[in-house]
Amino acid sequence: MGSTIGRKKKKNTKSKDYISWFEIPAVNFDQAVNFYNHIFGVEMKTLINSDYAVAFFPSEGGIGGSIVSNSTSMPTDAGPLLYLNGGNDLNTVLEKVPEAGGRIIMNKTFIDEDSGYFAVFIDSEGNKLALHSKK
Repeated sequence: MGSTIGRKKKKNTKSKDYISWFEIPAVNFDQAVNFYNHIFGVEMKTLINSDYAVAFFPSEGGIGGSIVSNSTSMPTDAGPLLYLNGGNDLNTVLEKVPEAGGRIIMNKTFIDEDSGYFAVFIDSEGNKLALHSKK
């Protein structure tokens, strides 16, 4: 340990967002891309080479993310739970989960007036994720 005398005090710089990027692992890359394209009604841009495949969620200056498939990315239903934006009403996205090859494990659930709602699902690859919306 050293003395704190003469050291400049660090400014408390809090981050606005604590997530800057996310990756959802996939074994069957095409199936995973089709799953998320379907439930969100988007067309993800994909890049594929001999070492990996990646599909990018459309983002307009917000937090971005992707689906990745490589030798070190393994889907799991354990570990951190990632909450995806469910839009105005997460049921719009959640209702598409079973028809896209996933399953709902917690239906739309009220948190409180300030926080809104959440739901939890397993995607087509076996990853456990959540949705959040204010309504």
